[in-house]
Amino acid sequence: MNSTQWATLTEFVKYLGREGKCKAEETPKGWFITYIDRDSETLFKEKMKNKRGRSDLVDEEKQEREIRKQIERAEQMVPNGAAAAQPLEAELKPLEKSENSEKIVISLGSSCKPVVKEKVGSSKLVFEEPEIEKVKENGKSVKSGGGSRSALDDLMKEQEKAKERSNRKDYWLCEGIIVKVMSKKLAEKGYYKQKGIVLKVMDKYVGEIEILESKHVLRVDQEELETVIPQIGGLVKIVNGGYRGSKARLLEVNTDKFCAKVQIEKGIYDGRVLQAIEYEDICKVGQ
Repeated sequence: MNSTQWATLTEFVKYLGREGKCKAEETPKGWFITYIDRDSETLFKEKMKNKRGRSDLVDEEKQEREIRKQIERAEQMVPNGAAAAQPLEAELKPLEKSENSEKIVISLGSSCKPVVKEKVGSSKLVFEEPEIEKVKENGKSVKSGGGSRSALDDLMKEQEKAKERSNRKDYWLCEGIIVKVMSKKLAEKGYYKQKGIVLKVMDKYVGEIEILESKHVLRVDQEELETVIPQIGGLVKIVNGGYRGSKARLLEVNTDKFCAKVQIEKGIYDGRVLQAIEYEDICKVGQ
């Protein structure tokens, strides 16, 4: 320390800590310093990481706000429909004998109606249709409540979109599916367009593939692999999107739009039919 401005090494360590050049900590065993990497590339990566983290938090908060709005809207509309459907209690009054030999008829509609008097000579009673049953469908009266149902539908759609966003990844490989090798680098060895089963997935993007014909085992990146679509009625696995990880039965194939119709089997979504799921999101399951 003779050639420096610090009298002791401890003072020098404290200086480094004050200036932020390193992290200085005093422990029972002495002073410990930790180097702080201030390389421009490292700082840039850290800044981008923090920015992505803040962006994800903002998206999650926005999504939660939207879902809360949908729930509040549904709760506001449901009680209104329920209140209209419940009949109001009619005010109880003692029945008195009519001097004009008329009979008293009480309407039992959904809303409270005044007591209607009808002469004995008339044999036809008229009951007004409740307001809640004025909407007719196929000749049958149905209760109104479309506003509430619409709000619930919007809520369900929002939940489906949230599930799609959370389960949509840039990797799709999983064990037990049948894939096709599309690497032209492996064409010379006879593996081009050969089908194989995924035995193991490494680092999310690399698969250990066993070729079905030769039983050779290769390691191939998912960029050089392609999903396989079975025949109608075959079993597939949903490898990406909202229902990622579910197994389903192939019902139809739309070659014009490159999508398929499947029905989920087992699990919490058992029996649910997905009308149009892309080829890339489903893959044949190995036996």
